[in-house]
Amino acid sequence: MAPPRKHETDAILDAARALVLAEGPRAASVAAIATASGAPVGTLYHRFGNRDGILAATWLRALDRFQSLAVAATADSAVETAVAMALSAITFARRFPGDARLLLTVRPEDLVDADGGALVTAITSRNAPLVERLRQLTRELYGADDRRSLDVLQRAVVDLPYAAVRRHVADVPDWLAGDLAESVRALLAGYRQ
Repeated sequence: MAPPRKHETDAILDAARALVLAEGPRAASVAAIATASGAPVGTLYHRFGNRDGILAATWLRALDRFQSLAVAATADSAVETAVAMALSAITFARRFPGDARLLLTVRPEDLVDADGGALVTAITSRNAPLVERLRQLTRELYGADDRRSLDVLQRAVVDLPYAAVRRHVADVPDWLAGDLAESVRALLAGYRQ
């Protein structure tokens, strides 16, 4: 049996995220992350490989947290499921404010020194369940998942919540959920094939 880890991965990723958000991606060197997290440099290299590995893991953890809430959102009807998916962005921003800020303000390609192809592949792979969920929901709402119908749903469930949360990420007001829900319903109701 392996001994328990002295330095938890989440603490390391939290330290990396804090550095990126406070000072920008360049400030998040392995040495700075080690100092901020209390983990030895050797532990960071052993666990993540290099700086790119740490920062990619930080961004992907934030994405995974968001995706798990969005994909799990359900309700009694397709429209209300779309509303629940949109509102999951607010839940995410309240539950994980640092992760929300990271996803909203830092492009993944700005985090890594390498070409970023592996990170893009990982993001695409992680996005696949949400993309499929959106296609399924589009079929439930409109009887098809053609480009235009899918675009309408994506505007309602992805773009609108993104813009609303981005504006209020520092302090999500209580009224935002109600306003967002009504906006999503109106957008979905306004589309006719």
